[in-house]
Amino acid sequence: MSGTEQIAAIKQRAYMMLFFGTVLVVLFSDQAVNVMTELGERSGIPLFYISFVLAPVASNASEVVAAYEQSAKKTQNGITTAIQTLQGAACMNNTFCLGIFLALVYFKNLIWEYSAESIAMVAAQLIVGCVGLKKTMTLLDASLVLLVYPATLILYWVLENIVGLD
Repeated sequence: MSGTEQIAAIKQRAYMMLFFGTVLVVLFSDQAVNVMTELGERSGIPLFYISFVLAPVASNASEVVAAYEQSAKKTQNGITTAIQTLQGAACMNNTFCLGIFLALVYFKNLIWEYSAESIAMVAAQLIVGCVGLKKTMTLLDASLVLLVYPATLILYWVLENIVGLD
């Protein structure tokens, strides 16, 4: 195929994949939310913890696989690319979700009961963002980024249960 035909074929395949991905999200997202809600109700675990742990794993599986493939090369470039891929996904998802959440609170005139959650999410973004400024990642950087996830859950718990934020 010529260059123009290749570009057209790539665009057509990309649009098809976007379409089918959107269809899958529409078909399964409501059921996934119902499963997480039911899991929280049956286990007695607050829904925030369920959604904070399970939803990112489900929605970011492709980034995890891509990062794993990059890191399997066992080169400095591969590891750096893997960590930056995960950092980018985390910051983009958190920023996007926090923006949607804040817009919903504002436009639906919801009562603000989310200080602990918001502080924990913004703290995670700031830490991962600061680590992400480095051009080359080390094992220490990867460990720090990995620890941000459980540290955010701990921070949320402390803010809500000890400090008393809503």
